[in-house]
Amino acid sequence: MTAARERQPHLDQVLGPTDDTVKFFQPRAMVFVTMLWVIAAVWATALALHLLVRVATGYVPSGGTIVIYVEIALIVPVVMASVILLVAWRRLGWLYCSIRGLDFAATGRRPVHLPWAGVAAVSLRGWGPFTELVITPVSEDFAAIGTTPGRRPRMRRRGGQVAYLVDVGLMSPGPEVLLAELHCRLPDKT
Repeated sequence: MTAARERQPHLDQVLGPTDDTVKFFQPRAMVFVTMLWVIAAVWATALALHLLVRVATGYVPSGGTIVIYVEIALIVPVVMASVILLVAWRRLGWLYCSIRGLDFAATGRRPVHLPWAGVAAVSLRGWGPFTELVITPVSEDFAAIGTTPGRRPRMRRRGGQVAYLVDVGLMSPGPEVLLAELHCRLPDKT
């Protein structure tokens, strides 16, 4: 009986996680599908305008030409979205929210660490898959920029104030969950 009692933890000894990090990331499938429909919409519009201009200048398309236009409208967006995703495969945006602060990187950019004491305000701007998180530090000196390969972090400078931008519209969990998590950690700054 004593051995069994020793294995059971006391109520006061309940241990929490050593790290309370909440991870937000961009799933590759969502990025691919979103790029696919955006590229398809732009490409189909461009092809339709090109065909209309050619018809307006006197060109009469045959049935074979129309089939080629439809094939190009279907194939090119898939190929372009695939190539873009392969280039950005390991460089999609992410954000970690932990007791140490915010760690984040926009797609293709170097990571940034910002302690909670260095966060002046956070907000969302944009809509849908194009939603961005705007992180305003108290001072630019609070941000520690990582040394991994990539372009410098996305920043916005207005009136002497710096803000970091992270694309969060396709992140999982979604932008609303991210803002709720940040509100729990920074109730007066979101």
